[in-house]
Amino acid sequence: MIDIGYLGPKGTFSHEAVGKYAEDMPHTAHDFLSIPEIIAAVRDGRLDEAIVPIENSIEGAINATMDELAQDTALSIKAELVIPIRQHLLVKRGTDIMKISCVLSHPQPLGQCRRFLSEQMGRAHIKAVHSTAAAAEEVAGGAGDLAAIGSEMAAGVYGLEIAVTDIQDYDSNYTRFIVVSKTTTARTGHDKTSIVFSTEDKPGSLYRILDIFNLWDINMTRIESRPTRNKLGRYIFFVDIIGHRDDEDIKDALTMIQRKTTFFRILGSYPVSPDRL
Repeated sequence: MIDIGYLGPKGTFSHEAVGKYAEDMPHTAHDFLSIPEIIAAVRDGRLDEAIVPIENSIEGAINATMDELAQDTALSIKAELVIPIRQHLLVKRGTDIMKISCVLSHPQPLGQCRRFLSEQMGRAHIKAVHSTAAAAEEVAGGAGDLAAIGSEMAAGVYGLEIAVTDIQDYDSNYTRFIVVSKTTTARTGHDKTSIVFSTEDKPGSLYRILDIFNLWDINMTRIESRPTRNKLGRYIFFVDIIGHRDDEDIKDALTMIQRKTTFFRILGSYPVSPDRL
């Protein structure tokens, strides 16, 4: 039996991701109110693993997850999974959507549904809360003039009605989740490696590092930057590449990159999600 943490409460897309990831393993799922709290629980040994979102195909990177990974040397990414995100407008049963005064959700779903909110709910106030499930819970306890943006699971958990289905701006709406743990993953032959690094403040520093991937014919699938938080204009870079850290070419490339960086860490090597193969 393993203890897995997720961004709660029950009914979030993170909760759905736990069900998909751990459907064939004995587990207990624990909900937390924030990504830093989840990561801290794994670090402190209160959880064996945590599932946290890291990027969405519409809204991009989940900064809270990236910032935690960059700072935590004790943890590694051991798996990833990609799930389709279908956003719905959730209301109390019998609610007239023309009388909705406020729409609640997490900032990411609100961003994923901008067009719908502008065109169909322009009269309503938009309120950001810490999760889609928290939004559904508030609507369930409200007076009937509230609506939430969330999942079919959230509607079922909190006894809400789906007033409008599939309100996301784009049908190709997917969120990538990662599994964070103190353990690492062996090579499978279909792997990905994530790293984070910073460079010297000199012309061409980032180019010289990225060119190493070209020299070793390594496929770089993602690059993101985040501020270092200690000086304006300084950044750390997150990069995903295809291959495992134990592959000879990957090992050689990462050794050379480490020599050319001022800060470097391998965040993990792990199997590519079946949805990405």
